[in-house]
Amino acid sequence: MQPAERRTAWVYAIVAIGVLGGMGVEKVRARDWYVAVDGRPQNAGTRESPWDLESALSGRQEVEPGDTIWISGGTYRFPDRSLNSPGFTVRLAGEPDRPIHVRALPGERATIDGGLSVVSPSDYVWIWGLEILVSENFTMSRTLDEPGSHPQSYGRPWGGLNIHAGKGCKYINLVIHDNAQGVSFWRGATDSELHGCIIFDNGWKAPDRGHGHAIYTQNENGVKIISDCIMTGGFGYTMHAYGSERAFVDHYLVEGNVAYNGGTFLIGGGRPSRDIRVLDNIFYNVNLQLGYSAPFNEDCEVRNNILVNGNLAINRFRQVVEEGNLVLPSGAPRPEQPARVILRRNRYDPLRAHVVVFNWKRNASVDVSLDGFATPGMIYRFMDPRDVYGRPVLEGQYTGRPVQVPMQGEFGVWVVFVRRP
Repeated sequence: MQPAERRTAWVYAIVAIGVLGGMGVEKVRARDWYVAVDGRPQNAGTRESPWDLESALSGRQEVEPGDTIWISGGTYRFPDRSLNSPGFTVRLAGEPDRPIHVRALPGERATIDGGLSVVSPSDYVWIWGLEILVSENFTMSRTLDEPGSHPQSYGRPWGGLNIHAGKGCKYINLVIHDNAQGVSFWRGATDSELHGCIIFDNGWKAPDRGHGHAIYTQNENGVKIISDCIMTGGFGYTMHAYGSERAFVDHYLVEGNVAYNGGTFLIGGGRPSRDIRVLDNIFYNVNLQLGYSAPFNEDCEVRNNILVNGNLAINRFRQVVEEGNLVLPSGAPRPEQPARVILRRNRYDPLRAHVVVFNWKRNASVDVSLDGFATPGMIYRFMDPRDVYGRPVLEGQYTGRPVQVPMQGEFGVWVVFVRRP
């Protein structure tokens, strides 16, 4: 749906399976609200008279199910810069067929500096396209003298995306970097999804070990979906689906993610895990481990994953389905084919995809077909995941023939955008 200029516009919303959680067409009252860096809580919430971010997200404004909050470009710096600062707090309640959308305006870079926390009574909220960081990490050291996971000497906000509650929420195409932890996805969030997010360079180094993970998560009820994210760098685990014998690590669908040059991707803790599905993921210089210290685990399905320069460990599961995985430890012979190209389209944005190349023969370039994603005449842009707001690595007009993508080494991954000229 396109942004409207008038505050009380009436629109017809098309509610489709997998997009808004229903089917058919129904008439709903949906409004578009606007936020800007210089907005104020007493403003009207229009483009000409925008709100501030804090009041818009906290439930203090008249946002209702089906509404969209559009966030203008700029940096939204949360004023409390202490370690225990929650950052901007989300308290928005949508409905299953009328979620509330919180989105960056198309083509604009909306940066949350200091973190975002989703708390009760938030349900059915979709948060799209924001950047989340802590700016102190660009000037302060990421090496501490104090050990442990909660250093009092950290001296800056924790930051990141902290999901404490919410049913049926989606976190889509976020860029989360340079926080103490990227995403904290806790037990209170049920039947929710993290999709298409780019998560990198989170955490810090301490005398005992590296701390802070790309994703730290626990789950008991409903299914948590972590899909088509790109994760790299950082100081701790890439994914830390983990807890003590009192915590739950159950019901995960982990699908289509790319994890490279980072810590172990772990699903398992001290309590037996069940219903773990790990499908069609790509790991490069990252180990995949299912099961930790629990004496046993129930069931897992591990299919069609690619691990290069990494190991796969499945520990003490009573039922295991392990099929179609390609595991090439460091130093193992590579396939005879020159290259392998994988393109995964974004589930919520038809003009966005991730492209992964395994350049087995280490050629200077590899041909990448965009068929099925782009049509001839479209403009394409290949972006470095660490610099999606910067200059393209490669751009041009798609002719229908494969695109020659320059390579440096054996592995490459890009976020690819297309548009009409």
